[in-house]
Amino acid sequence: MAYTRGNLAVKEKATHERVTQQRYKETTKVVTRRTGLPAREKFLYLMTLIVCIVIGGALMWRYAHIYDLNKQAQSTLSETREAEKTIADLQVEKERLNNLVIENARKLGYVEASGKDVIIVPRSTGVTSSQDTESSSDTASK
Repeated sequence: MAYTRGNLAVKEKATHERVTQQRYKETTKVVTRRTGLPAREKFLYLMTLIVCIVIGGALMWRYAHIYDLNKQAQSTLSETREAEKTIADLQVEKERLNNLVIENARKLGYVEASGKDVIIVPRSTGVTSSQDTESSSDTASK
């Protein structure tokens, strides 16, 4: 027996009862079961989700189409700029070649025709007459 503050008349409590009470503590737990969603509500959620997906898809398609149009416009503008540069280069080349033709003609001894030296050649069907050959030989001899 244990001595408790100098009083031997105190009844000692069993230590093993305290231990068992602490080991087996009863607890209650409330378990609630969730009920499933009704079919109408599930259908409503599904339809809402489908509508949102369709609207999002339509918006993305439109933005993709707008992006494609912008890309085509930019490529068309760049092609136009390149074509304008090519045209300008070709016009410069044309002018250079025209001047070169005149210079080469002068080197070869050709002269520019004046107003009174213009020769008019009649259009023929391929059959040459004797008058045409005589007149052309007269002009060639001059």
